[in-house]
Amino acid sequence: MVNLHIGFDDTDSPRGGCTTYIAALLVEKLVKLGVGFIDYPNLIRLNPNVPWKTRGNGALCLRIECNRDLVRTIFEMVASVVEENSDMGFVDTDPGIVFFQGKKIPLQLRQFAKRTIQNIVRIDEALDLMKSFNCEALGFLTSYGLVGALAAVGETLEGDHTYEVITYRKPESWGTKRKLDLKSVEEMDQKMKGRTYNNVDEETGRILITPRGPDPIFYGIRGETGKDVLFAQGMIRSSESVERYVLYRTNQGTDAHLRRMGSISDIRPFNSVIVNGVVSSMPKLVPKRHRIFAIKDSTGCIDCAAYEPTGTLRRVARQLTIGDEIEVCGGVRSSGNNPLTINLEKIRLRKLSSRLVMRNPRCQKCDKRMKSAGKGKGFKCSSCGFRSLDIQKKAIRENRDLKKGLFVTSPRSQRHLTKPLCRYGKEKSGKPASMLDHWHTP
Repeated sequence: MVNLHIGFDDTDSPRGGCTTYIAALLVEKLVKLGVGFIDYPNLIRLNPNVPWKTRGNGALCLRIECNRDLVRTIFEMVASVVEENSDMGFVDTDPGIVFFQGKKIPLQLRQFAKRTIQNIVRIDEALDLMKSFNCEALGFLTSYGLVGALAAVGETLEGDHTYEVITYRKPESWGTKRKLDLKSVEEMDQKMKGRTYNNVDEETGRILITPRGPDPIFYGIRGETGKDVLFAQGMIRSSESVERYVLYRTNQGTDAHLRRMGSISDIRPFNSVIVNGVVSSMPKLVPKRHRIFAIKDSTGCIDCAAYEPTGTLRRVARQLTIGDEIEVCGGVRSSGNNPLTINLEKIRLRKLSSRLVMRNPRCQKCDKRMKSAGKGKGFKCSSCGFRSLDIQKKAIRENRDLKKGLFVTSPRSQRHLTKPLCRYGKEKSGKPASMLDHWHTP
């Protein structure tokens, strides 16, 4: 018997397809071959900032135990299923498959996976590692999918992780409107609060468990345990038949992509960063209701952007003022010769500065707020008529509504990897001691 880790990536395109759907097809075929799964299929979200990703930048790894004489059969079967179900006609679809045999994933592969989740890595590095550890691999077209495939093998989810059950539509339904009972989703969300997350956007009421594209996914429910999400799945009603479903263990909702930077000068394009700074420019409104401000430290300055869909985060950004000490989290965008910008996912307010505003004086007779009488003419009271040339505007310390603490972008704009507020304090480690029955069908 051997332990076999099968990683694959980059099979879909904006036109359709889904790498998790290929995983679901392979689960059915592998079970029929009589192999044993040593973990739930691992859904690994990679760096969300890479410019060539399709949607969620997810790679998959299936970890099984099988007879050694089945390895060649399994490799050929996986290659066939990936080739048949990938959008090879799309210019940026470059599938890759990696096979690794062994009970323990080497440290170098685990480190490679972490870099792939947080940074940009070269395919040469993946090829060298595969050669060093005798991985068998198959790449299509440019073969860049081998990077994600190897990263999926290397990320064993020993640290914090969550679960997602994904249901799939019958092929004849792909591209049509999803027939989901939205009321049942709202009811499930209320009953499963704290055990599942990001089912409904509370600000807009938008249902978040369904994608909006032509891919095979019907809906997906994310939560803390496999038992939780399968139970929640049972509450969902629809008038559309489900072809299959699979329970995944995943790094979603864990902030695995974020890397703490020592200083602003260390930030590079396409990183996902956590960095401290002091607000150095007042937030300004740009087209489409986005808020932009800058932070600085002793090494440099960088812009931060809270876009309109971030909801809560944009409202917090609007109230910042120069001198506030904050921690920001987000992906670093680079656009031509423009300065780097952090697309905000979170803001932690550490220390709020005092903000002084200049106010017109109060009337010495009736205490009403006075008005300017004109340039060089002092102030006048519109209530009692009192005038004076000798009084000036006064600096008043403004009461600020903001409180120190952590603020996270609204659910509708959260990336797959962003840890929502409801998950803080629920971090877990280690794979489950045993697997649930009925974690997939068929």
